[in-house]
Order: sequence, then C-alpha cells, then structure tokens
Amino acid sequence: METLQKFFLSSIIILVLFACEEKIDTKKRSMECFEYGMYHYQGTQESINAFAKAVELDSTHAESWRELSIPFLKRGMPHLWKKYIDKAVELDPVVWQGYRGYNYLWFYRDYKSAIADFDATDTLTPNFIDAPQGHSVDFWRGIAYLGLKNHEKSIAFFDKHIQKEIDEAGEDWVEHEAFLYRGIAHYEAEKNKKYLSNIKTHKFELSLQDFNTLLKYNADFADAKYYKALILFDECQSLELRINFEEQTRSNNRLAKMLTQEKQEKLEEALTIIDEAIVNFNTGYSNQRPYVETLRQLYLEDYTNLKAKLESMH
Repeated sequence: METLQKFFLSSIIILVLFACEEKIDTKKRSMECFEYGMYHYQGTQESINAFAKAVELDSTHAESWRELSIPFLKRGMPHLWKKYIDKAVELDPVVWQGYRGYNYLWFYRDYKSAIADFDATDTLTPNFIDAPQGHSVDFWRGIAYLGLKNHEKSIAFFDKHIQKEIDEAGEDWVEHEAFLYRGIAHYEAEKNKKYLSNIKTHKFELSLQDFNTLLKYNADFADAKYYKALILFDECQSLELRINFEEQTRSNNRLAKMLTQEKQEKLEEALTIIDEAIVNFNTGYSNQRPYVETLRQLYLEDYTNLKAKLESMH
C-alpha cells in the first residue's frame, strides 16, 4: 500500500513538472514569434502572422496583442483593431490604456473615448503623470477637449501641462504644439464670445502671447504666423465697423482718420506675416502628423485665402 502511494505521488510530481516545462516552452516559443514579428516591417503578412501565433501560444502577453492591433488601426479596420487593443488593455491597462486613448484621439476622432482612457490612466497611476506616445495625458486631454470645442477645459489642461514642463525643465522644453493649441483654444473662445461693443481692447491678447512664445523658439512655424495674421484680419474688420460708424454719424472725422491709419498698419503687418507663413508652409515648417490629419490642420489654400481677404481690404 505504501509503495502504491509513493508511485501515485511520483506520477503526480512528474505530470506537474511536465506541465510546467510545457508552459515555459510555450511562452518561450511565443516570445520567439513575437521577436520574429518585430523583426519584419510593421503590417507585413509575416509580421501579422507572427503576432497571431504569439497570442495563440501565450494569450497573456499584452504587447503581442497590441502589435497585432496596429496594422488594422492604420488600415482603417476598427472591428479588428478594437478587438485586439482591448485585449492588450485588459491584460496591462497601466501600459496600454493611455495608448488606446491616443488611438481614439488621432485615428478615430473619438474625443470622449480618448478622454475616458486618459482619465483612467491617470487614476491607475496617481503618483505620476503618464506620457503615452511621449506626451503627458494632460497634453492629450487638452487636444481632445479642443476637438470637442470645450475651450475652457482644453485651456485648463494645457495650463497644467505647460506649467509642469516649465517648472521641471524650462519654457524652452515645452512642446511647440502645446503653445499652438492653447493659443487656438484662446482664439476660438474669444471669437465665440459676444460683446456689447464690436471692439474689445486686447481681445486676443492671450492667444498672441502663446503664438509669440512659440515663434520665440521656432521662428519658422507657419501655423502660429497664420493665426497672428488671422487675428490682425479680425481686428481690421472691427476697425472697419468703427470707421463706418464714425463716417456715417460724422461725429469725429479726426478719429475716423486715426482708425483708418491703424487699420492700414495692421493690414500691412498681416500681409507681411502671411507671406512669411506661406514660405514657411511650402518649406515644411507646419503642424502635421503621420498617417492622419492633425487637429486644426491648415493647408496652402487656407493661407492663400486669408491673404486674398487681407488684400481685398486694402
């Protein structure tokens, strides 16, 4: 009886060891498939097949699921991308939830889902600010809220992001796009406001501060110059209204002349800036992204149309 018990115990131990060795071997083969997939160009059949085999051998390896999702993301196949990226997030949310938010933001313009993922990432790591794809979740939330035209929240997150970067590394380390997008958020917020008067002194002051800061560190950035010229165009339109009012009422001819002179000076400045912006744009110094259109993307037509509007006011 004792011999039989020892035999069964030995058999169980052997089976357990064999199962463990088999599991280790399966994980090893899965990693070999993963590395083979990484060796080949992203999206090739060899790469896709390798990652598919990797998750078949080891369904717990989150990065294999993430790599499997990418070709379908970039080819516009959301039903497959989401299936695979959701699995990566389920297995390792700390690493991949913010990345999924980035995908929602840029590839699908699903701003609400992007914000939900960025918020969740923030909750998962309360002691530090995550930086999926190289930028903080505050930076990405600033862009996502701008996409939703929630300018107040967009500005708040950019304020938080920019101040942290300045405190830790200095203003010259802040991404140029952070100043650009915060400036755009300020501009759009002011543009949408209704005032009792047609003129509000320094209406776009905060926008100009951001665009000028950006140009201090990158003097060839076309987008910032476009918005500076656009602000001057808006100011010229407001001046025209005041000039027309003064001329119609004949209340103050001297004031009308002064306003006309101011308008001409702003027009000349705007035309100089937009000409520089067109040169910068044509040499590649503009805000753009690989694979997808960036938020508030500007094209050559936008620059030439603004120039035509300015010239028509001469």
